[in-house]
Order: sequence, then structure tokens, then C-alpha cells
Amino acid sequence: MSRLRSDLWCSAYVRRQNNLGHICVVVRRGDPVAGQVWIEFDHLDGTGTLLSPAPGIAANPDSADWQFQVLMDVAPLADVAARLARESDFDPDFWHLTVEARSVDPDLTIVRP
Repeated sequence: MSRLRSDLWCSAYVRRQNNLGHICVVVRRGDPVAGQVWIEFDHLDGTGTLLSPAPGIAANPDSADWQFQVLMDVAPLADVAARLARESDFDPDFWHLTVEARSVDPDLTIVRP
């Protein structure tokens, strides 16, 4: 099953979040076709939640939806930033989106590995 390009998906997600009244920005642009997308939620209280792509073994292969896992939940922003820095060293082609929202309702498919 074909997937939507990363740049188009990110653009649509940013627009949708901004239309919902959240501030959402692209912090880092990755590969426009196949870059992984990581989403950081800044809870505006010094904590954040980090979503990363769901591992292949946990994802539903029959679904065309982008699937994510909660990598860090209500963690200090410094820890979230450190994890994103490590990912940057490992995979320079990933996308990083940040959403400012007090609660996490990503309106995404969340997979529990």
C-alpha cells in the first residue's frame, strides 16, 4: 500500500493543528519523500510528550494511516530535546514537528507495542 509523502503529511498535520488553535511548527525538515516524522508536544509547563513512528512489528501493515508510538510521556523538555538530538545523530533525514498544547490529543493512530 502506498503512503503519502512525508512533506505533504507534515504540511497537512501542521495546518490541521493550527486550525484547531494549537501552535504547530516544523522544527526540522527531513527527507521530503520518506523521512520519519517525530512529533513533540510542549505542555507549556516544562514537560513534553514525544511521539515517534511505530515500530514495524507493532504497526498494522494493512493500514494506510501513519502510526505512532508514545516514546516519552510528560517528560522534562530537556530529556525530550536530548532524545531528539540523539535521533538527529542517528538519522539526519527525520522530520521534527512541535505542537504547543497543554494536553495531548494528537488525532493520530497510536500503537501500543
